Amino acid sequence: MTKLLGLLLLLPALAYAAPFNIENVAPGVYVHRGEHKDLSGHYGGDICNTSFIVGSKGVAVIDTGGSPAVGASLRKEIRKVTKLPILYVITTHVHPDHALGSAAFKQDKPVFVGHAKLAHEMALRKEVYLRNQAEWVGKDAKGSELIPPNIAVETTHELDLGGRTLRLTAHPIAHSPSDLSVQDSATAILWTGDLLSIERTPSVDGNLAAWLEVIEALRNVNAPRLVPGHGPVTANGGKALDDEKRYLATLLGDVRAAIERGDSMEDTIETAAQSEKDKWLLFDITNRRNIARVFPMLEWE
Repeated sequence: MTKLLGLLLLLPALAYAAPFNIENVAPGVYVHRGEHKDLSGHYGGDICNTSFIVGSKGVAVIDTGGSPAVGASLRKEIRKVTKLPILYVITTHVHPDHALGSAAFKQDKPVFVGHAKLAHEMALRKEVYLRNQAEWVGKDAKGSELIPPNIAVETTHELDLGGRTLRLTAHPIAHSPSDLSVQDSATAILWTGDLLSIERTPSVDGNLAAWLEVIEALRNVNAPRLVPGHGPVTANGGKALDDEKRYLATLLGDVRAAIERGDSMEDTIETAAQSEKDKWLLFDITNRRNIARVFPMLEWE
């Protein structure tokens, strides 16, 4: 009876333990696709894409997820593939769903890598992120920390994994103030971080007009496949960038027009970019949040 009770008590935990699936998308390149959930309430920590790349010398991780538990799941998958050392942990930007899994890799003593502005952005947001972490991921919040980069990328930087190098590019403020993209020399696959979202509504935490310019810079990169911050790996990067650009340009144009008419932010939240509503997941909550962020900035143009 005691044994049966113990098994019954385990059932809720088992039900909530989602499988951590890894896709081998190219030789030495592995991607875990996060779920499409909003970063609010109890989202669980596993909504961004996390990746690792294996060279002859060792491994680089690109984004670690939203909790040490998610990071540990990623690390476990790495160890199924290779026993080579984890040399680098790359954080594409400051947001908690991408950065709060990094503590799981401290035992490997990797070099942490990020944008030159990442440490500053982490310091600004640390208190709020860690205060909200228990609500976001529950018991998995234990041990969460934002780990600033040992290598801070000002423009570009290359990391040698043995037989392949990763070229990191620091972008001006766009999706966020700390956006970094990564391209693998062996496959030419490009990781965009949240400079590109596929399927789910892009989220603005930087400069909307500048983001449109960065999209054009990404379009000029010769990459057969893109790994977005959210959504599926795609071989049709041009269309994905076009879709995102259309939404962001519509948002920018509609908010500017509303300000010109003298509409309030509250009214604009109900009207701007509504032509995009049926094209994106999580549209209502993300679009409203985007307008609340960009309206005050555009008022002062």
